[in-house]
Amino acid sequence: MGNSGESAPKVRYLVVKEDADGQRVDNFLLARLKGVPKSWVYRVLRRGEVRVNKGRVKPTRRLRIGDEVRIPPLRTSQRDNTRGPGAGLRQRISDSILYQDRDLLVIDKPSGIAVHGGSGVSFGVIEVLRTLYPDAPYLELTHRLDRDTSGCLLLAKRRPALQQLQKLQLAGRVEKRYLALLAGRWRKERMTADAPLQKNTLRSGERVVRVDPLGKEAITHFRVLQRFGRAMLVEARLETGRTHQIRVHAAHLGAPILGDEKYGDEQANRQLRALGLKRLFLHAWKLDFPWQGRPSGYHFEAPLPPELKACLDKLS
Repeated sequence: MGNSGESAPKVRYLVVKEDADGQRVDNFLLARLKGVPKSWVYRVLRRGEVRVNKGRVKPTRRLRIGDEVRIPPLRTSQRDNTRGPGAGLRQRISDSILYQDRDLLVIDKPSGIAVHGGSGVSFGVIEVLRTLYPDAPYLELTHRLDRDTSGCLLLAKRRPALQQLQKLQLAGRVEKRYLALLAGRWRKERMTADAPLQKNTLRSGERVVRVDPLGKEAITHFRVLQRFGRAMLVEARLETGRTHQIRVHAAHLGAPILGDEKYGDEQANRQLRALGLKRLFLHAWKLDFPWQGRPSGYHFEAPLPPELKACLDKLS
């Protein structure tokens, strides 16, 4: 047999440095194997082909400085057959960056883009940002937004920054405020939903969240900003951060978010679609938190997207 000229793929060994201390092994691999399918990374982890200090590990294993990570042979075809995020998607995410420094990166996430790949989505915000910043050794989401929700999304660029943010979130010191258009009317200007939430998976595989006494504590504070005929614009402030929290709590209080196909009012959604509302009217408007060495802390604001603003103008 003749030599094809291509050298056989080899096992690689990487030693964990300070920038990856505490990072999950799956994220460590995804950040370093650009263009490699997530399915391949999880497959080799499942088979035990990825080793840390010669031992098998789960994807959630946190790495420490000095750990030696064994990466199995990667054939060039596994890279070449994988297309990265398209130029259009990369441009949309690049244009949505609101702020960055050595610790943090904040984007105004567009509606319709997931925060990470999976569940039928090839690329999310985190994968796109890792291709935009190939030399950034550490880039992690600090919280999540639903795919159809737009607005402020915060990422950490260094491990110590992520740790500081996690402590602030546990202490309830990261203030998140959202704008939502709700179907219906409340007599009061302020409403609080204090109702525990439980995740459920339907037979179809669809994930839904329901108010359930056995669920996790969840508190949302609503304040009415503007009233229309049969709708109202509210500000929602989260005291806890559960999956679909604002959407489920708004529906629980009898005024679901317009454009919400999972928890919403189908007839009200249809009426608003006629006015041009083709998405969930939920926008992560403001993000405020203190920061060590920064007396005034951080304050981020994402303006209401044009399509949501146009909907309010038509209602007015």
